Amino acid sequence: MKRAFWWVVLGMLFVLPSWARAAPETDKVWVLIDHASSTLTVYRGQQEIERFHPVAVGRRGVADTRLRGDMTTPSGVYHVTRFNYDSDFHLFIGLDFPNLTQARRAEETGVLSEREFERYLRFYRRHGRPPQDTVLGGDIGIHGLGQADPVMHRRFNWTQGCVAVTNPQIDRLGELVQLGTKVIIR
Repeated sequence: MKRAFWWVVLGMLFVLPSWARAAPETDKVWVLIDHASSTLTVYRGQQEIERFHPVAVGRRGVADTRLRGDMTTPSGVYHVTRFNYDSDFHLFIGLDFPNLTQARRAEETGVLSEREFERYLRFYRRHGRPPQDTVLGGDIGIHGLGQADPVMHRRFNWTQGCVAVTNPQIDRLGELVQLGTKVIIR
């Protein structure tokens, strides 16, 4: 009986730490950008913290695949990699586009050569973020309007592939997210 008790206690010592590590995941802040509803919603776990509307995306909408200069916003799961407070667009919150999944898919379909894919991987390993000069493009993020026309922002998708919100909204978003925050674009 005592032996069984100690096995249960020992088992709990292994189970409880993993449960405790998993619990904070439900409190993490993450962002959902939904092109269909033209919204950017910030969540903590499953609880909505803040919603911004309207958002503008690339002139050609949101797409699964993106090539440099095609004016589409890439859909997918990304993470915040940088903040540029000296941006022409007020504040620029950079994302890790193209991510590894997209680069691997581009290599498999022949969009990236094997050599280009290996260069991508070397850069990613060295810098902890993807290169921004591939055929897939780069410098994708969330930004404010800067000096752009707020009326145009409300009426049109106008970016070259980023997601745009108003200057006050990007300031608020900058307070809510941090490096590594997950961003889903759909």
